[in-house]
Amino acid sequence: MTGAALLVAGMTSDAGKSVVVTGLCRALSRRGIRVAPFKAQNMSNNSMVVVDADGVAGEIGRAQWVQAIAAGAVPEVAMNPVLLKPGSDRRSHVVRMGQPDGEVSARNWHDGRARLAETAFAAFDDLRARFDLVVAEGAGSPAEINLRSSDYVNMGLARHGGVPTVVVGDIDRGGWFAAAYGTLMLLDAEDQALIKGFIVNKFRGEVDLLQPGLADLEQRTGRPTYGVLPWRPDVWLDSEDALDLTARRSLAGARKVAVVRLPRISNFTDVDALGLEPGLDVVFVSDPARLADADLVVLPGTRSTLADLEWLRSRGLDRAILAHAAAGRPVLGICGGCQMLGRSIADPVGVEGPAGASVDGLGLLDLTTTFAADKTLRVHEPAGYEIHHGRVTGERRAGSVTGTMVHGSLEDDAARSSYLAGALGMDATASFPEARERRLDLLGDLVEEHLDVDALLEMTR
Repeated sequence: MTGAALLVAGMTSDAGKSVVVTGLCRALSRRGIRVAPFKAQNMSNNSMVVVDADGVAGEIGRAQWVQAIAAGAVPEVAMNPVLLKPGSDRRSHVVRMGQPDGEVSARNWHDGRARLAETAFAAFDDLRARFDLVVAEGAGSPAEINLRSSDYVNMGLARHGGVPTVVVGDIDRGGWFAAAYGTLMLLDAEDQALIKGFIVNKFRGEVDLLQPGLADLEQRTGRPTYGVLPWRPDVWLDSEDALDLTARRSLAGARKVAVVRLPRISNFTDVDALGLEPGLDVVFVSDPARLADADLVVLPGTRSTLADLEWLRSRGLDRAILAHAAAGRPVLGICGGCQMLGRSIADPVGVEGPAGASVDGLGLLDLTTTFAADKTLRVHEPAGYEIHHGRVTGERRAGSVTGTMVHGSLEDDAARSSYLAGALGMDATASFPEARERRLDLLGDLVEEHLDVDALLEMTR
């Protein structure tokens, strides 16, 4: 099976591609198949740091890191060779093979993608040579025909490698059959030839009710549906974008954790471990009034610290945070959030905007931040990693206010327990690593039970 590959494309963004790929990685790895996840280009501010055999640190999308864990593979930069980190509505910072590589904007979108495509295809070919099967995840929809000429993530990738493709859609949104049919019909004949069928995601109800429509769709398109994944409230994955933040919260709890939803929020998965604690209710907020009854306020990471600090002040959230701290209640700042809590932030080389910019922070911590052109990438054991341009000096704790430049540190059960004991006087009872493994196993079980995995494997031969 060396050299085999499968592409999971989506009818829309957030259709369930990551869920299907992750579930397939776990299910196939349990069959003894050496699986590698792959996403040619990820656009996300949620990322992870991986370290290669030579000790060189690089950055990839968090979703591909989780998929590698599901596959029992060592995460590496080839699994996500191009990562775009949005800095504004029209400009993204490029991470190529794990390292910063300039910017791409709306103006040079098509021209700038040619070199990125070459990098992505080389990484894909490399993985195919080293693994039994590469399960690739598309981005957005393959039917975005305005972008087809420069596409290397969806059908561009499929054409490059002759990769059979299945298209997944979220039926909970409605319009699934129209989206399935329309996605296929908008493609040219060569692209259509690589589309082998469809997958239904997030179905509620009796599958028998779907069968007439699925049979009709197969008759119209000549392509089967390879399975119907049920909607499950307990399916949770480290997310790659902020589309579903309003739904990201624990079931209930006596203590409210208010996470400030910054416009350019990054690595908001830092609070997932808090959301697992049964005594905490984690909510994302952008209204200062919603901080009034919070037991803990979290200032998360951001891809643009200066711009988001200005936004924070424009909404009066700065005053609400200062009042919260003045009352002796805990505030936690992570990476960019930590920088905001300090006395000053300087950008002498123009990392985030015009060179020479300098602003006051919130002044809750006696620290200063200076941006540097080179990025710090570092892994901490047993949990945590650093991704930042800011060089922070000074104290990172003052009374009830704490700052850290380490993402993911709360995923370590001991570190989370220590912080919650000091900040809220409560014990941590959840195990984040065990919870992640349970959910990965659940996804593998759902894929085996509800998808025709044997047929999907057969199409790759």
